[in-house]
Amino acid sequence: MGVLSYIREEIQVIRERDPAIKSSLEVFLYPSFKVMLRYRVAHKLYQKKHYFLARWISQRAARKTGIEIHPGAQIGKGLFIDHGSGVIIGETTIIGDNVTLYQGVTLGGTGKESGKRHPTLKDNVMVSAGAKILGSFTIGENSKIGAGSVVLEEVPPNCTVVGVPGRIVKRDDKKVLRKEMDQIHLPDPVLNDIRNLQRENQILRDQLMDMICQMRCIKDEDKETIREM
Repeated sequence: MGVLSYIREEIQVIRERDPAIKSSLEVFLYPSFKVMLRYRVAHKLYQKKHYFLARWISQRAARKTGIEIHPGAQIGKGLFIDHGSGVIIGETTIIGDNVTLYQGVTLGGTGKESGKRHPTLKDNVMVSAGAKILGSFTIGENSKIGAGSVVLEEVPPNCTVVGVPGRIVKRDDKKVLRKEMDQIHLPDPVLNDIRNLQRENQILRDQLMDMICQMRCIKDEDKETIREM
């Protein structure tokens, strides 16, 4: 793909997924646009083993945009980094097509691995603000990671993950469309557990009250029997 073709594709991706954009010229001011252009250059240099020059370009981009992408990372088409401040993408990260990352996302390692030590994100994955995905495992196609989640193990396709540590709270076989990918309408597993406990507690209270009423009725019947005797 030529440079002009790539620029046109990046403009289209950002305009499709950011409703704040009013004109194509605004795209040139976006940190995501700037850092991805520099990443593509740095990645080619990295593949040719020009490691120092590749890191020099990526570190300059990180200082200017607040987005740190290691030149060794493998990134597919259509990556969109919304706002982007604090985003970190590690060296052995693999990202598929049409992935969306929000600010503060970390795709990192645990510090205890060698070789492939960063996550793999398949196509159409969305990672919400502040989420951390740590380790060498795969996030399946069309999955969503909730804001502030810490994911430490593999996620199958078509799943929604929330919490610390991340837990799968939704899984189905339907494809998640990009227009449905928002970082607000996500299940709350802690609230669900509290509500379940409240329901169970109410059931136990009702059963206890029934037992007390039954015992009182039995005692009243015993008293009547004694009086009759």
